[in-house]
Amino acid sequence: MKLAGNAAVKFNGRYVEVRILKKDGDPLMDWNPSAEKIKVGKWLADLKGVPVGGPFKVEARVSGVPTSVQAIDDLWVGDLWVLAGQSNMEGVGNLVDTQAPVEAVHTFDMADNWAIAQDPLHRLRSSADPVHWVKNEKGDPERWTVQREDEELYNRRRKGAGLALPFAVELYRRTGVPIGLVPCAHGGTSMDQWSPAEKAKGGGSLYGATVRRIAAVGGKVKGVLWYQGESDANEKAVGSFAAKFEALVAAFRADAGQADLPFYYVQIGRFINGGSGATWNQIQEAQRLAETKIPNTGMVTAVDLTLDDPIHVATPDLKRLGRRMAMLATHNLFPDVKESVGFKKGPRPVSAKLNGDSVTVKFSEINGQLISEGRISGFSIHDAKGDLIPMIYKARFDGNDTIQLDLIAKLPAGSTLRYGAGKDPYCNVRDTSDMALPAFGPLPIAP
Repeated sequence: MKLAGNAAVKFNGRYVEVRILKKDGDPLMDWNPSAEKIKVGKWLADLKGVPVGGPFKVEARVSGVPTSVQAIDDLWVGDLWVLAGQSNMEGVGNLVDTQAPVEAVHTFDMADNWAIAQDPLHRLRSSADPVHWVKNEKGDPERWTVQREDEELYNRRRKGAGLALPFAVELYRRTGVPIGLVPCAHGGTSMDQWSPAEKAKGGGSLYGATVRRIAAVGGKVKGVLWYQGESDANEKAVGSFAAKFEALVAAFRADAGQADLPFYYVQIGRFINGGSGATWNQIQEAQRLAETKIPNTGMVTAVDLTLDDPIHVATPDLKRLGRRMAMLATHNLFPDVKESVGFKKGPRPVSAKLNGDSVTVKFSEINGQLISEGRISGFSIHDAKGDLIPMIYKARFDGNDTIQLDLIAKLPAGSTLRYGAGKDPYCNVRDTSDMALPAFGPLPIAP
């Protein structure tokens, strides 16, 4: 399926006529002298109505002089997506059986060049922005000086798969709209490092560098993909995380001049490093609630996915995560696509209610029905202080949208329900479209 849509393509230079050819060489838009505009000795053309698709070929010439033709190949008309956040967006999956590139998905690489997208998308060492450079012995950012052996070793690295390319390939498959990816993420970064207050530093700050790159690709993007939060799961930062996240979304929208700019993000998944996970779960809950507070945002979760190391999502499940984000984006932004009809964002908790010797948990936004591989896992009961109480001996599906949790004893007053408690839970509830139930809690249990 190919969706309707078009773009205005701007040209400048010495030529005064342009035309656009299809891949087979037939004219898509014939010579257009009406596009001609000469101002202060410079020719400008604004060719409107170029349809979504590609690859197209652009030819320009001096009016009526066939021998003066110059050509530009590989013009695509589609949507641009910004990739931002920390390492799970940068891409640290094993470079094994990665998403295959497709001709219609390109990247504006970190050196500000267009190319067909392939993992690793984030090549920080080649970035045009100093914020991504390695610091020297004086602590100053320093552009990478290429040495042959070092470059070959860098190019043979074993890590670098991400979710963005699977997202783009799936979105293109569903919509027929070519995709341009704009990688801007940087591993290990916090919300403070992404502060919009640092915009004036331009390429010397993460937010400023991202705004610069948005301007470099034309200033208008389809949406932002965000995966971050791990670095803020600590006592110092967790309390202000939600406010900083909301401010970041607002800043992106203001600086892009798009008040309703779509912003899709991932709820952080698992981290195998010990500890209770209290602040980790607080970040997850803040992320879960953000989509209910900030218009035109959407969340998918990684809590049920496997890892390639103690904190980074494994390459096969990065593909699943990318598809989840593509399904959400298709539903929200391309409602006429057949696969969007009836689609929902994935299971969300509605209520937990004591029902005799069990707790009845209701969910909304389910595609088909709730399912799991093996026994349902991930739920836990906690007392009023937040401490775990071993109470659930059996979990079972009850219809399409309800789970019953059978209890061994009477619940203490003030008990709450959680799903995905701790840093390394085993969670396996999803719907039939592979949209997973996010970590949540504490959710009050009504008597």
